[in-house]
Amino acid sequence: MNRSDRAVRIPRTPRTVLAALSAALLLGACAGADPGRDAAAPAPAVAPAAPLPAASPTPAGTLLVADFGAGGVTFVDPLRGPVASVPVGRAPYGLAVGADGRAWVATAEGVAVVDTRTRTRTALIPYRTAIGPATGGEYRGGGMGIALSPDGAHAYVGVNVPGAHGVLEVIDTAAGEVTATVPVGRRPFDVDVSRDGGEVYVTGHDSFDVTAVAADTLRPRRIEVAPYGTEGGLGSWLKPHYAAVRPADGMLLLPFEGERLAVVDPRTGRTTVEPMTANTHQHGAAVTPDGRLLVVGTGAVDGDGAGPSLTVRSPDGTERVHPLSGPHEDVAVSRDGKTAYVTGGFTRDGYWNGITVVDLTTGGTRRLPAGSRPLGIAVL
Repeated sequence: MNRSDRAVRIPRTPRTVLAALSAALLLGACAGADPGRDAAAPAPAVAPAAPLPAASPTPAGTLLVADFGAGGVTFVDPLRGPVASVPVGRAPYGLAVGADGRAWVATAEGVAVVDTRTRTRTALIPYRTAIGPATGGEYRGGGMGIALSPDGAHAYVGVNVPGAHGVLEVIDTAAGEVTATVPVGRRPFDVDVSRDGGEVYVTGHDSFDVTAVAADTLRPRRIEVAPYGTEGGLGSWLKPHYAAVRPADGMLLLPFEGERLAVVDPRTGRTTVEPMTANTHQHGAAVTPDGRLLVVGTGAVDGDGAGPSLTVRSPDGTERVHPLSGPHEDVAVSRDGKTAYVTGGFTRDGYWNGITVVDLTTGGTRRLPAGSRPLGIAVL
């Protein structure tokens, strides 16, 4: 495992410094997947889904996942599993789906456009940014986070440039081409848009920041987000991954280690920190219309934390932590807010080819096969 991305607790005494450092040096990767079932009792097995006929429209409620390990997207029946797949380009990472049914998929080669109703790729829009050959793997160049403006007129994709700062590329969705580029932080894991569409937020993993970009002028503002610090000791390993925009007030929510939630005011750049309870390295985040924050925990690597989980945090700060089996990466929520779908792709070792389905009322879980190393996910 690259030392710059280990999830290690901030030490509290010299003895914990030595213990955490020893554990970090012994570990070669993030916690591996548990081949067993999820901690909560799974639902009874069901028969595999039958493939959708080519002429049949995609049913509402179908899941769409980006298959980082297979160069496609997979359509998944939320009860029975995969029903169709479409090639999109090498190593797809994030995806965003518009009201018109088009999905915008960030790959290593460009942004693929998929008609989700007919399950066909209609375009592959190349990046303006020079990223080198299209490759796979955790550090590959190309698109990572991606989001759409509220009116669907623009797609915003964070492009990773290996060894350099990243770039936000702006796509005119009607013309199907990149119209602007904006410099942002390193390895842009996530892209989010304010509710009014006035700003775009790019989370820079390796630069400890969020870049706020004005949608009209494209002027960027860097906001450092580093509740553990950025230099020296163990703090340099604790970085932001994903953000979510809080519906009530537009604040940015960035979870860290199941210990600290950074609440960022994008207008002032001021960050406040609230406690969290999962005590696990955290990646994907999503927020529901009623203000609940869902956060994917990938497991601890310092021997001192808890395993993989899904945290559901209410607006009042209370949390319910659902244990999961094996690392996961991203999360989406059903339209009725009762079910979460957590992808098992994971950006590091330990991934698995499926989704954990979590009943947010009972806490029950079940595993669902879904593509090859699925990362980004949306509910159609």
